[in-house]
Amino acid sequence: MQTINSIQDEIIEDFSMYDDWNDKYEYLIEFGKSLGKLDEQYKTEENRIHGCQSRVWLHGEIKDDKLFFYADSDAIITKGIVGLLVRVLSGHTPNEIAESDLYFIEKIGLKDHLSPNRANGLVAMVKKMKTYGIAFQAK
Repeated sequence: MQTINSIQDEIIEDFSMYDDWNDKYEYLIEFGKSLGKLDEQYKTEENRIHGCQSRVWLHGEIKDDKLFFYADSDAIITKGIVGLLVRVLSGHTPNEIAESDLYFIEKIGLKDHLSPNRANGLVAMVKKMKTYGIAFQAK
């Protein structure tokens, strides 16, 4: 099984193939499209990530001591961003998730190319996923 860091390194490598941010956005949009649909029953206020200008839902559940995330958004770029986070963090232990250093965000230049509202949304997504990790550690 891949580690959180090895997945981040793959994403950094994938993004390094593109020189131009328009191409990187296209990649992000395609990545978002590959994210499976989130079951409507999880599109609740409780699963909604506040702080995002678009609507984003995140559901987490434990299977075999690992935390799996499922997410969706009504905005294509945001869906791509949350999709990257799901790819990196899903399928790891709550402890690994809570203590992860998500350096790929900085390395691919994502924060520098988001509007302030999207950047706030990204921070809110990371915080919510880490909070899930902390909550499931306690169980």
